[in-house]
Amino acid sequence: MNTVKTVRELRAAVARARGEGKRIALVPTMGNLHAGHAALVAKAGQRADFVVASIFVNPLQFGPSEDLDKYPRTLAADQAKLLEAGCHLLFAPGVEEMYPDGMEGQTKVSVPGVSEGLCGGSRPGHFDGVATVVCKLLNMVQPDMALFGEKDFQQLAVIRKLVRDLNIPVQIFGEPTVRAEDGLALSSRNGYLNEDERARAPVIQRTLRQLADALRGGSRDFPALIDEARRQIEAAGLRVDYLEIREALGLRPANAGDKQVVLLAAAFLGNTRLIDNLPLQLD
Repeated sequence: MNTVKTVRELRAAVARARGEGKRIALVPTMGNLHAGHAALVAKAGQRADFVVASIFVNPLQFGPSEDLDKYPRTLAADQAKLLEAGCHLLFAPGVEEMYPDGMEGQTKVSVPGVSEGLCGGSRPGHFDGVATVVCKLLNMVQPDMALFGEKDFQQLAVIRKLVRDLNIPVQIFGEPTVRAEDGLALSSRNGYLNEDERARAPVIQRTLRQLADALRGGSRDFPALIDEARRQIEAAGLRVDYLEIREALGLRPANAGDKQVVLLAAAFLGNTRLIDNLPLQLD
């Protein structure tokens, strides 16, 4: 696996692979990699011939009071994990390489509709930062496909709309959330949890599964179901940021006639913000 830090080196390496007739897959990350990222890279290797991963902690998607400065940077460990997972090329640029004119002078991409509410409501400007950096990475690499985890369900919806609306010739794959044995969705931010918090964190997924069971059983009193689910999460000592039932494709608030829905939650455990979701097909 080669590691490059400039767009020029990245494009040259991808061009060589393309010249050999290889299909290119991109797996964008912010580093501090875990088994979920490794699964994305491994799946990319099954779908394509040449796997490019990126590691870039993108300042544009962090708010002024968020964890940009303390977000873990673990490049050496990440390189070892990527190599083991089958990555061929790592793009690990600095901020100056990604935003040579500074972030204030950077053209920004805004994706309406699916960016609104949920994490977009709690983190103003977050998805403009995500959409901008993903658009740049797709243009830099020009892959045949890009893979993202379904844990960040709203982010995936934003990227799919971005690619569709801007006619970017890339196939987007969403891959299932990788979980710990107790159901907690793997996340780089799980490392912020102390032992007690880590033991309580799976309540989010357990509650979403109970909510899903109620919906499968025919209940459609969404407000009452959400209130009960919120109480369960808060009883475990978490502070709920949002807990919603949305239509799965456009992410509008669900109604009783929807067949494809997604249950979405975000909650604070101590100072750590955790998100999770559960897609659901209703009869």
